[in-house]
Amino acid sequence: MDTVAQLTIVRHGQSTANAAFADAHARGVADHGLTGRDADIELTALGWQQATHLGHWLATRPADQRPDVVVCSPYLRARQTWTRVAGTAAALGVPCPEAVIDARLCDRLMGDLELLTPLMITQRFPAEAARLAADGPYTYRPPGGETFDDVVARVKAVLADLDRDHAGRRVLIVAHDAVVIAARHILDGLPFTELDAIIATTPVANASITRYADTGDGLELVEFATTAHLPP
Repeated sequence: MDTVAQLTIVRHGQSTANAAFADAHARGVADHGLTGRDADIELTALGWQQATHLGHWLATRPADQRPDVVVCSPYLRARQTWTRVAGTAAALGVPCPEAVIDARLCDRLMGDLELLTPLMITQRFPAEAARLAADGPYTYRPPGGETFDDVVARVKAVLADLDRDHAGRRVLIVAHDAVVIAARHILDGLPFTELDAIIATTPVANASITRYADTGDGLELVEFATTAHLPP
């Protein structure tokens, strides 16, 4: 079956929500001070720096390892990441393709629980917190939101379109950890329980790289959630 020659999935750089959630958790408080929509969350200063390092990484790749096609989540933090990556690489003499925005690569939709910390959910929606604990994070459907099977369905459709439209080409996706997890579920056939154990030891960090290459029998994982291109 025809497939892309290489599939690289990059998670966006650190966002203001990533930083705020981590800070709230560390302080043991519920509120993080964020307002607005998840789709409009921006990169932090660190996130911009991580995107710059990604740009350097891309510019130093051999020509036959650079992407022919770039597809990006519509969320601001992903678009900002690619803008900085492409700008950095261009400044180093390596022009990059213009990104195509695909709405199906957005982060997991959390509906009424969007941008709520676990403590905020417990305080405002105790019944939902109990249902989440009972169902588990992959099966649970927040009100107005998605299960992980829903994320898998849309990511699977994107991958099928890429194989159809860009067989034999190198594709780079800029998106979210949920998209990376969905891709591994699809391409590696890993159940969510196994993926959960993998992520516990190797989290899909901000600006991390996950890469697949066509071996002749389909796409095979080359690296997962690597961050060697980032400073400690």
